[in-house]
This record gives sequence, structure tokens and C-alpha cells, in this order.
Amino acid sequence: MDKKKICFLLLSGALAGMINGFFGGGGGMVIVPLLISACGFLRKNAHATALCVMLPVCVISAIIYAVNGDFDFKVILPVSIGFALGGILGAFLLNKLNDKWVKYVFSVIILAAGVKLLFF
Repeated sequence: MDKKKICFLLLSGALAGMINGFFGGGGGMVIVPLLISACGFLRKNAHATALCVMLPVCVISAIIYAVNGDFDFKVILPVSIGFALGGILGAFLLNKLNDKWVKYVFSVIILAAGVKLLFF
């Protein structure tokens, strides 16, 4: 991999990490399209790679939020259980869907998130 591509990926990762740390999520909306367009990843590989990349970022961000007292410890266990079960289901579904449907589902979710941010 050439230096220019490595720099682009470092900057892309920094942007995705900053978005994820700032909003508590959402970095995948940046990194997935970049992995597809800049690295030529297949959609499924881009989504799976983004999840692996985001895990340490989420852990570090959560530790910082916890140290600052910024979340309610009473909701962590039930939300974590639901999140884990949803993650398992999502990974299973990602494996079953073809790339075209993954693209449509991802696009609809990003569009819905954008509409929600604009109007709610």
C-alpha cells in the first residue's frame, strides 16, 4: 500500500473515530463507504471490518464517558444485552443478504438518521 493511501486511511479513521467518540456512535457511517470506495472492499467485508475497527474506539470512548460520569449505570446491563443480541442478529443477517440488499438497508438507515437529525 502506498503512502498516500495510508495517509488517506489514517485521516478517514481519525474522522470516523472522532464522530464515534463525539456522538457515541455513527463512525461506521463514515468508515464503511470509505472502505468500499478507497480500498475496494466488498460491502460485507467493509461492514465487518468497520465493526472490528470500531470496537476499541467504543471501549475507549465508554471509559472516558464513565470517568466523566456521563452515563447512567442502571441502563448499561439491559441495553448491553439487547445490543449484543441485536449485534448477533445483525451479523447473521449480513451473512445472509447479498451486497445489493446490504447497500439498500445501509442507505435507508443513513437516510433515516439524517432525516431524524434534521427534523427531530
